[in-house]
Amino acid sequence: MAIHLPDPVDLYTQRLRELNEIKAAALRREKILGIAKVILAGLTVLFAFWLMRHTRLIELIAAPIVLYIVLAVFHEKLLRSIRLHSRAIEFYERGLGRLQDRWAGHGETGDRFLDPAHLCARDLDLFGSASLFELLSTARTRAGEETLAAWLLTPAPVPEILSRQAALRDLAPRITFRESLFLLGETVRAGVHPDALAAWGERKPAFPARSLRIATSLLALLWIAGLVAWGLWDFWWLAALLTLVNLGWSRHLLTRLDEAADAAENATQDLALLSGVISLLERESFTAPKLQQLQAALNTGDVPPSAALRKLIRIVGYLEQRRNMILRPLDRVFFWSAQLLFAAERWQQTFGPQIRGWLAVVGAMEALTSLSAYAYEHPADVFPDLLEPSAVSHPLFDAEGLAHPLMPAQVAVRNSFMLSEEKQLVILSGPNMAGKSTFIRAIGLNAVLAQCGAPVRATRLRLSPLAVAASICVLDSLSGGVSRFYAEIQKIKHIADLTHGPVPVLFLLDELLSGTNSHDRLAGTEFIVKTFVARNAIGIVSTHDLALTRIPEAMGPRAANYHFQDRLQVGRLLFDYTLKPGIVETSNALELMRSIGLDVTP
Repeated sequence: MAIHLPDPVDLYTQRLRELNEIKAAALRREKILGIAKVILAGLTVLFAFWLMRHTRLIELIAAPIVLYIVLAVFHEKLLRSIRLHSRAIEFYERGLGRLQDRWAGHGETGDRFLDPAHLCARDLDLFGSASLFELLSTARTRAGEETLAAWLLTPAPVPEILSRQAALRDLAPRITFRESLFLLGETVRAGVHPDALAAWGERKPAFPARSLRIATSLLALLWIAGLVAWGLWDFWWLAALLTLVNLGWSRHLLTRLDEAADAAENATQDLALLSGVISLLERESFTAPKLQQLQAALNTGDVPPSAALRKLIRIVGYLEQRRNMILRPLDRVFFWSAQLLFAAERWQQTFGPQIRGWLAVVGAMEALTSLSAYAYEHPADVFPDLLEPSAVSHPLFDAEGLAHPLMPAQVAVRNSFMLSEEKQLVILSGPNMAGKSTFIRAIGLNAVLAQCGAPVRATRLRLSPLAVAASICVLDSLSGGVSRFYAEIQKIKHIADLTHGPVPVLFLLDELLSGTNSHDRLAGTEFIVKTFVARNAIGIVSTHDLALTRIPEAMGPRAANYHFQDRLQVGRLLFDYTLKPGIVETSNALELMRSIGLDVTP
């Protein structure tokens, strides 16, 4: 069933109006404070010149200085507030962009997740500009992006899908929660690198020996004692000796110390974002079991993960000061950076093994939050009915009112379509630009959405677990010496291998074997689809070659012909994009050529 919540366009528009008013008022106050600071600074300088003639009143200079500091503090707080309101405005503007189909090119494309070997990622536009990932992702951390990408690439088991659906129903109304999550990070590209952080948490300490840590601490204390002895009893030789000893010890530690400190700093970049996300998750009260389980996974000890991360942030922040050229000579005899590194490694031994689990929770929560935003912003989309493998022995894809989820809802034409044990194959014919490729992608994208737990662009969808495989966007390789035809048959071979697996395959083939002659194309296509069907697969093959429409005749009721058609009206080609049974009876190639000015005679 669809989610029924307050209209997202109205809510986002109202919030934008409120935020813009608040920001405008804050900007006016900021301008006044800025002018006040300039005026006060000028008056302070004049006052200082006057006090130079009245030195008995010199302490009065503290008053304007204190006032300037107070103004500066308020000014900085106001600037921080303006930045947060600007980010909140961006959150709602991006939401409106998605609702008004202006989202393409304004989000994270997920290009780095595009695996050329995946059997549907490129064909279904899962990643890249104007992709499904760009539409869905609101993640602020790389862990969130990686989890969402993994969910799109790999279908989940039915119980997991159902638990995600329940979580989305819980999260969908939580607009404020999603806004707060968005405010935490400027950009995901600068966010936490989960693999590096998790690997650092699990690595062995650079200084595991307790005796070494004790010796370093004692040498630092002895050096301080040597300075005291020099000051009290003029034992300068003792201070000099201890300085030499500590310099030698520092040289012994230096290489390992720098390597370990660099590793800690590189792995823990932007931990404030991760700590903020976890803190937000710790405070929220959820009702869905999956969300509660994720929260419980964070409670692995007496110290909340957000508090533990804040402690590490402080340690690493102080450790970064080791590069200060003024403090560095002192560090060679006092070992304060070594002590900080020892503290970081104690933290690492206590909490490091839990980092990977924390990141998994953050990733899952952000992926669910992204999908919940999609669910809220598309109230007409429905959650599909997933059939347990034990409840159905044959593949099923049964959709009513199915449309392409990346197209504007007001222009996408909906069609009903079913593949099942009784009808495993559809040969889809039709003229150019009639909508065949778009329809095939709509089937695949909705299957991907359904099996990652999201709502689908349909009025109803029932399906069994399916492995989606497509051959729609086949690319040749000039540098690799691979023709389009050879690349296509390689992909078909991979799909054929997939049909041997335990999950039935949903195959989506657009203009199959178009790189060969009509005779070989018919023979090759017939062999391929009969092989797939014999292995319990279901699917659709689009074609311009009407010879392929003879295939269902040889397969009986397990195969059928469907088509899209056009019509010529007042010299213009019109398309209704409505799926119809049977074989297409029209062709528009010549008309399309004439429409662009080519003088083609029949």
